[in-house]
This record gives sequence, structure tokens and C-alpha cells, in this order.
Amino acid sequence: MQRYFPILNWGFNYKKTDLTGDLTAGIIVASLLIPQGMAYAMLAGLPPQVGLYASIFPQIVYVCLGTASMLSVAPVAVDSLMVATAVSAIAKENTPEYWGYALTLALLVGIIELLIGIFRLGFIANFLSQAVISGFISAAAILIGFSQVKHLLGIKIPQTESFLSTVTAIF
Repeated sequence: MQRYFPILNWGFNYKKTDLTGDLTAGIIVASLLIPQGMAYAMLAGLPPQVGLYASIFPQIVYVCLGTASMLSVAPVAVDSLMVATAVSAIAKENTPEYWGYALTLALLVGIIELLIGIFRLGFIANFLSQAVISGFISAAAILIGFSQVKHLLGIKIPQTESFLSTVTAIF
């Protein structure tokens, strides 16, 4: 059981001297994670309270199932942007259909990640070159920046599938 639930291994051997540091770290992480999760939910086209659930629930699950003691598990901007892009192509924001598609997408991604873990397919990520990863991250940062211009300037910009369409709508 300890292989599948690492908390059984370290939980029984937990030192009381670590409690103060762990509580401090938990408070700091929570104070940063709550507004970050809310912002990422809005980036995905979902209400801010969805970001609270997406921030808190994975932390609790990882405490029980995770193997790395120093790992951040939280929503990220790239995931939020990809959810917004995928779901807005088939549903309008702030509708029950949008919520349903976003939740279905999250469930499917979770199932795929679970299968990757069960079949030990994580090694596939080693085949991605550093240039590809850097390019993806840089492009995502640019897309996220331009998608937030509407909030910065207070203008109405329609959700588009094309970066050029978004830039054109801004100007």
C-alpha cells in the first residue's frame, strides 16, 4: 500500500519539529495560490471560484499520492489558455455548455495522465527538445499577454482562434 499511497510511508515518520516550517510554507503557498488560481480560471473563461477548486483539490490529492516532497502542483497559465482556446471554439463563455465542456476536458486529461502514469509512459517527454519547449512557453506567454489586453484597456474583444485576429481586434 505504501507504494501507491506514499503518505503512509512518511506520515507515520513525520517529525513534530518540521510542523512549524511546513505550516509556514503552507500558508505562503495558499496566499499565493488562491489569487493565482482565480486569475487562471478567468483566463480559461471560467468564474474565479472554479480556480479555487482547481487550486485546493490537487494539493490535497498530491499530499496522499505524490512522491516528490518539493513539487508545486497547481493550475498554470498555459493550461488555462489551452482550455479557453479549445472550449470557446465549441461553446460560448459563461454558459452551462462551456462549463460542461471545460469539466469534460479536465476529466479526459486526468484520465489520460492517469493512464500515462499506470503504463509508465513519462519517458516520452524526454524526446521533446529544449528548443521546442522554450518556443512553446514563449508563444504561450505572448498569447496570454495579448488575451489580457482587453482587461487592461477595458475594451471588448471577441474570443478568436487566431492570434492575428486578436491583434487586429485590439487595434
